[in-house]
Amino acid sequence: MPFKLQHIADVISWVISPVVVAPAAYIVIVLLGYGNDINRLAYLMVLFSASTLAPVLLISGLKKTGKISDYNITFREQRFLPLLFLVAVNVVGYEFMKQLHPPRLLTGILLFNAVNTVFILLITLQWKISIHLFIFSSSVALLFIQFGVVALWLLLLVPVLMWSRIFLRAHNFMQTLVGGVVGFAVMVLELKWWTGL
Repeated sequence: MPFKLQHIADVISWVISPVVVAPAAYIVIVLLGYGNDINRLAYLMVLFSASTLAPVLLISGLKKTGKISDYNITFREQRFLPLLFLVAVNVVGYEFMKQLHPPRLLTGILLFNAVNTVFILLITLQWKISIHLFIFSSSVALLFIQFGVVALWLLLLVPVLMWSRIFLRAHNFMQTLVGGVVGFAVMVLELKWWTGL
């Protein structure tokens, strides 16, 4: 029984992970929200590069060179360099996105990804906030800004993800709770201000 729970928790953590959740949200936002825009594929390429391609290449490289112990970067002390790199990646992505003259929401995603990664980085210096919960809830916030209250049904997955991260001993209850609450609240406030909604 413990083995089965371990497997279930592992699957949940990988399926609802930052490199899966964020690009999935971006695909939905771009294709359903701006599907008729001639630059839609270019928008997705920039967003995908910043949210998935760059992090996966970075984490794989750090794992191979022994700079991190596992792909989830379990140890707080090993998170500084990857987070700093992601700040730079999102800033570059923001500059690329601006050249495409996209809907304002899309530049806001990259800008506030950079800002929020700095926020996470500063917290990480002293405390291990759950990045899984932060990214998931902030992705739900993006969908909420774009599509309204129907997106809030996805928040039902928050307790499931919290259980997974706690069961795997990656975080305690407060680390997951703060990650989820702050991730959603901060992104909603930032994007409402940025888009003028």
